[in-house]
Amino acid sequence: MNILVCIKQVPGTSKVEVDPVTGVLKRDGIDSKMNPYDLYALETAFKIRESKGGNVKVLSMGPNQALSVIKEAYTMGADEGTLLSDRKFGGADVLATSYTIAQGVKKMGDFELIICGKQTTDGDTAQVGSEMAEWLNIPHVANVKSIVEVGDSSITVEMDMPESIETVKIAYPCLITVDKGIFEPRLPSYKKKLSTKDRDIKILSLNDFDDNDEKHYGLNGSPTQVERIFPPEVNNDREMWTGSSGELSGRIEKKLKELKFI
Repeated sequence: MNILVCIKQVPGTSKVEVDPVTGVLKRDGIDSKMNPYDLYALETAFKIRESKGGNVKVLSMGPNQALSVIKEAYTMGADEGTLLSDRKFGGADVLATSYTIAQGVKKMGDFELIICGKQTTDGDTAQVGSEMAEWLNIPHVANVKSIVEVGDSSITVEMDMPESIETVKIAYPCLITVDKGIFEPRLPSYKKKLSTKDRDIKILSLNDFDDNDEKHYGLNGSPTQVERIFPPEVNNDREMWTGSSGELSGRIEKKLKELKFI
């Protein structure tokens, strides 16, 4: 079975600056890590490969520093990796991001199953996986909490709905996004790190795509425009009050009125 896992490099800290002009995160020079949800996607792929055979490829999008997450995936057991990297991809919203990744998938070949993490910790939209499937014109299931059965022509999964668990059977090729807890992610292997340190990573740019119209990618291809974005203000002001319960309740009421909470 040919399995593709989409992974992403995300900031490893919450102290990230925002570009005041474009409204996107400044990722250069900050500590980064693999998106935690993608670890569960990788482990799901490895479990399926162990039972059905085949290979696991990974795909990421970002600057050259994102090569590190592909190398990390190699140390966990991924067979091949591809990075989509071009300055023209920068500043993409979920629509442009999903379209870019879908174009990358088409260049990589055919897959029975594509697995994504439920969401990323820097965007938290939980939309890119499903939108990718729409661009690729394949069925998809989101919020997968468990794998029921992996068949020769279809996969059966349990989907975590707000008030119920729904069992869904979908035919290949298809895409699923998995939630935390579906499997316990394995740790990177030092032996695999040594054996894969020289393994090739293919890099694709806009010129490699079938559709290389710049208007479809990055900020140019993003209908969602951020008007204003800013980091939360830190307020450590505090007051200490003493008195009887009656006095304190009155002061609290007065303070809440001053702050226009009531």
